[in-house]
Amino acid sequence: METSLHVCKATPADAGIICRIVERSIRVGCAIDHRNDPHTVATWTHSKTVRHVMAWLTDPRFYLNIALLQDKPVGAAMAAISGKLAFCYVQPEWFRRGAGQALVADLESWLISHGLCHVQLNSTLTGEGFYRHLGYQPCAPTFKVAGLQAIPMRKGLLLPAAKPDQGSKSSAA
Repeated sequence: METSLHVCKATPADAGIICRIVERSIRVGCAIDHRNDPHTVATWTHSKTVRHVMAWLTDPRFYLNIALLQDKPVGAAMAAISGKLAFCYVQPEWFRRGAGQALVADLESWLISHGLCHVQLNSTLTGEGFYRHLGYQPCAPTFKVAGLQAIPMRKGLLLPAAKPDQGSKSSAA
């Protein structure tokens, strides 16, 4: 992992760059999935506009984060309070440098902080190896959505160990 990598909660000021990261990651990094079919790309990206990102950023049911590598935005990800990892996109030239792993780890921490013990996602063929590396396993049959193969995956989250109650004492009989 790059030492200058920083992941933080996204803000409304990040909406434009998040859209650019997502679109470029889809167009370039996910070409195996969409095979450069303009209709499939348009279908995949149509719900990832600045208007959509701004709505997600203001909705407390969602958590969006952004990865900065040497202070340059290189990735973005989102999870829902329902336990779904909605997306994780990294600029293709920054693949395999720790940004995606850091983004997902941050989302998982957010989900754990909200009491969730599992996370689920639908992976593309491009993302499947990445998610398997992070401990996700296929959990249902693949299906097609918007011309893409989706692989349902799931991972158990480790909740922090409960701290013993410092105010109560047990007594032996």
